[in-house]
Amino acid sequence: MDNRPIGIFDSGIGGLTCIPHLMRELPEEKIIYFGDTARVPYSARTFPVIRSFSMQIADFLVEQDVKMIVIACNTATVASIEAIREKYPNIPVVGIIDKAVEKVAEVCTKEQRIGIIATKTTIGSGIYEKLIKFLNSELNVYSVACQAFALLIEEGIVDKDIMNLVIKHYLDDFVLKHKIDTMVLGCTHYPIIRENIEELYPDINIIDPSVEVVNKIKEQLAKRDIFAKDSACENVFYASELTETFKSMMAKTVKGSEANIKLKVWGDMTNYDT
Repeated sequence: MDNRPIGIFDSGIGGLTCIPHLMRELPEEKIIYFGDTARVPYSARTFPVIRSFSMQIADFLVEQDVKMIVIACNTATVASIEAIREKYPNIPVVGIIDKAVEKVAEVCTKEQRIGIIATKTTIGSGIYEKLIKFLNSELNVYSVACQAFALLIEEGIVDKDIMNLVIKHYLDDFVLKHKIDTMVLGCTHYPIIRENIEELYPDINIIDPSVEVVNKIKEQLAKRDIFAKDSACENVFYASELTETFKSMMAKTVKGSEANIKLKVWGDMTNYDT
């Protein structure tokens, strides 16, 4: 048993899409979340800069005495997971990608046509295709960068009509050309527009890493026997800039659960009420 919280971080609000699934599947666990809203989007940065940001946040979470670090950001996972594991070998570090890849390899067949949608940095790394092909070389995998999705979501521009136009701009030709029947949401912001995608492409099966990562968290908790029980810790949400979008998304995520929001500025800490 280990009642310390689980540390989760993302470049902004995207990682919050993991929280409802984690709270439902692991209700005893407590969370410290950090959204780097002041420096979003990470996908516009170089890998060394993303790694530096991620290491700063990992250091902060370790200072809060977390028992696990979850990188709830595809771009940060690609850029920094190995560096964080190397620096903190005694803390389990879970990325957002592995379990989703395992899910694809488990449920898909060579007859299916799998589309990966993500930021240009994640797509450019080729990580999803490499890992999926490693597990099953017969699978057909295609990728497209949808850079504007996360930018609009982070700005709170999720009006259905506007977002649908943007989704169609990126995906209509991609889906038609490759006859996509399975789609992986390769950015944790994208579940926020999942309903839009399902409405526009009702015959496509969606695989959401924000859901699948909870199974990876469970595996690590069980492996190390560090499940929480009757923890006195609180769920605490930090942001490097407390934007209205972050507050709104956080409120929807916790849905009335007890949680503190704190604004984290490097070298300073200010409390805010929910």
